[in-house]
Amino acid sequence: MEVTATLIKDLRERTGAGMADCKKALVEVAGDMDKAIDYLRTKGLAKAAKKAGREATEGAVVSYIHGGGRIGVLVEINCETDFVARNEDFQAFTRDVSLQIAAMAPMFVHSDEVGEEVIAKERAVLLAKALESGKTETVVQKMVDGQISKWKKEICLMDQPFVKDPDKTINDLQQTLIAKIGENIKVRRFTRFELGEGLDKKKNDFAAEVAQQAGLA
Repeated sequence: MEVTATLIKDLRERTGAGMADCKKALVEVAGDMDKAIDYLRTKGLAKAAKKAGREATEGAVVSYIHGGGRIGVLVEINCETDFVARNEDFQAFTRDVSLQIAAMAPMFVHSDEVGEEVIAKERAVLLAKALESGKTETVVQKMVDGQISKWKKEICLMDQPFVKDPDKTINDLQQTLIAKIGENIKVRRFTRFELGEGLDKKKNDFAAEVAQQAGLA
């Protein structure tokens, strides 16, 4: 049986395992869903979903500075116990998430945080561009739906491909860590600062600047 994206998504929803692990499991068992679930359980990767509802109030607030102080990140990542918060794997995960936020500038943690007004604004922009193609309204709407889906993945941290390994998303990393450590782990919130962001940076004319320094202006 062919291992399709739909099969992988279904297995992921049923087990909570990462996308890469689900794909590997399905390939190993020739697409058999029940055998794939057993495979993931054997590997200890199907436990994450059961832990997702458990309280996670410990953890860490981590800071990361990039580019000589040009980009700064603060991120809160929760786990269930202080013991796990000191775990090397947990700390490595917090560093990777901080790096991801610095590099990819997500706007939200999860896609369900994207407000309807934000989506409507982006849809209006994409729709205006798509209508210029001259295609029918039905085709245009499908184009925009696909673009919105792609856009949400780009701006939501958990759906972004990991900068160190684009075959995995940040959610995949989190689910793998949950299965390995045995506790619920959640990226709760983050703030990203970029030097000069939102400001109208002054742009001087280079020739005028040289003339001024030379006392000619």
